[in-house]
Amino acid sequence: MQMQQIVLSLSLFLPSVSIFASPYYGSSLCAYPQYTCIKITGGQSWQKLFPDPEKRDLVQRLNRTYNDLWTGKTIAVPVDLKNATMYSLSPFPTTIGDKEKQIIVDQDKLAWVAYENGKLVKWGPISSGRDRCSDSSNSCRTLTGIYHFFSKENAKCRSAIFPIGRGGAEMPWCMYYHKGFALHGANDIPGYRASHGCVRLFTQDAYWLNNQFVSTGDHENNVLGTKVTIRPVNITSKEESYDDNATTDTTETTDSAESTESNDTTEE
Repeated sequence: MQMQQIVLSLSLFLPSVSIFASPYYGSSLCAYPQYTCIKITGGQSWQKLFPDPEKRDLVQRLNRTYNDLWTGKTIAVPVDLKNATMYSLSPFPTTIGDKEKQIIVDQDKLAWVAYENGKLVKWGPISSGRDRCSDSSNSCRTLTGIYHFFSKENAKCRSAIFPIGRGGAEMPWCMYYHKGFALHGANDIPGYRASHGCVRLFTQDAYWLNNQFVSTGDHENNVLGTKVTIRPVNITSKEESYDDNATTDTTETTDSAESTESNDTTEE
């Protein structure tokens, strides 16, 4: 109980990326004493810095990215990485009063969390919809509210819209909660909001959710799928000014999009 209270107390003070000059979540942690920050130099990589795959995964989750590192990028590392766990680094409380099986997506924390019987089961990073689309002047904000998953597909899930003009962008282990809006795996999780509207996840997290946690219900018997709450963005982020080191987003559906399980060529 005491450990849970400590974890909860720490989670309440984790920052939202948007209140800092840099949009990258990891950089925003540098002001906190429980973290030390590393500025990447030439030749460094996740694997070289953190040979232990479990510790590497924790640091990537903390920084909300598993994208390749580049020279000059800053990442945060727990001072006590040796004893760090998924629970000690969680930006969410380990228990909640609501016992319903559910997923919560917090766009300010850039994270999702899965609860069952009021207990935290797993959490991970996200990249949700950006303020403006990268290929138009339209808003790409992720649709917010309380929903239930109604459809999901396997590793072959593809976008019928992106890349614009031909579609085929990979959306592995997609899970739809409203029309074309979905949670899905992606290779590009940059540490800020960068999508066309869907919620990007680490691909291994999308696989776990799709296969072990999310149900799509039974429409004929009026049984709802797993509940998902998409929290709104509370503070305007500055991601639009920091795209030089990020890859272009082409992996999401929009409100009118449909997916297809084909082997269409994806974007280059």
